[in-house]
Amino acid sequence: MAKYKNLDPILHSQLRLAVVSILMNVDAADFTYIKEQTEATAGNLSVQISKLKDAGYIEVEKKFKGNYPQTRCLITPLGRERFEAYVNDLKGYISGS
Repeated sequence: MAKYKNLDPILHSQLRLAVVSILMNVDAADFTYIKEQTEATAGNLSVQISKLKDAGYIEVEKKFKGNYPQTRCLITPLGRERFEAYVNDLKGYISGS
């Protein structure tokens, strides 16, 4: 029987995986863009972004643009590394190795 690696519990959440997937392909993304792309509620997205930040997978920048708050997310080197490992682990599941 093949040995299967435990999947990263941080990335194994559908919404957190979607957020990191988005951030892998851009320099940074603002909260509104991520919310639109994932179709998540603001509250749920905020919680999941906090979990990713606490794990060190993303950085969160908060500032004001005019009179409006703006939250931008960027993937960290650790987040990039963990995402790539997660994808490779999934490939192992698919190939059975």
